Amino acid sequence: MKAILTEFPERIETARLYLRPAMPGDGKVVHDAIMASIKELKQWLPFAQNEQSEEDVEAGIRRSYAQFISREDFRIHIYKKEDNIFVGSTGLHRIDWDVRKFEIGYWGDSRYQKNGYITEAAESLTKFAFEHFQANRVEIRCDLRNINSSKIPERLGYKLEGILANDSLSADGKELRDTCVYAKVSKAAST
Repeated sequence: MKAILTEFPERIETARLYLRPAMPGDGKVVHDAIMASIKELKQWLPFAQNEQSEEDVEAGIRRSYAQFISREDFRIHIYKKEDNIFVGSTGLHRIDWDVRKFEIGYWGDSRYQKNGYITEAAESLTKFAFEHFQANRVEIRCDLRNINSSKIPERLGYKLEGILANDSLSADGKELRDTCVYAKVSKAAST
């Protein structure tokens, strides 16, 4: 099957959340979350290094939506079920359809930290990748210094496969950083 023909549901639901593709029109809520969380996001994410207008964020979401349609990348937004409040972003990235390999990324609105929302979303997306896309491998990568981010794959039973020394630049591009590579592999793929 061609990747572009792969189906993706309108929503993925968990106990407290729903996850849905980033859609045109999401710019305002995402911009508000970025602005509320900019201090935390700047430490780890390149996109947070430069000030972005609401229009800039909306344009990025629309580019992501084009990649979603072509099945090149899945940017997913996270909302609380009870009140439809946006709490963060996740997704399946660096997709290799031949291998059926995906990487989960995430960030959360700091106003909703310490509620387990990002962990819950990452757990659901991991399960989805294995069940819906028959993933052979799902990775979560993070900066060695990003303790909060690394707790998520550890909680979800991912295996730390290694630490890549001097693998990337810090979010501000000023120093070399090490990258933790966590992975889960399908039972069929590991035998």
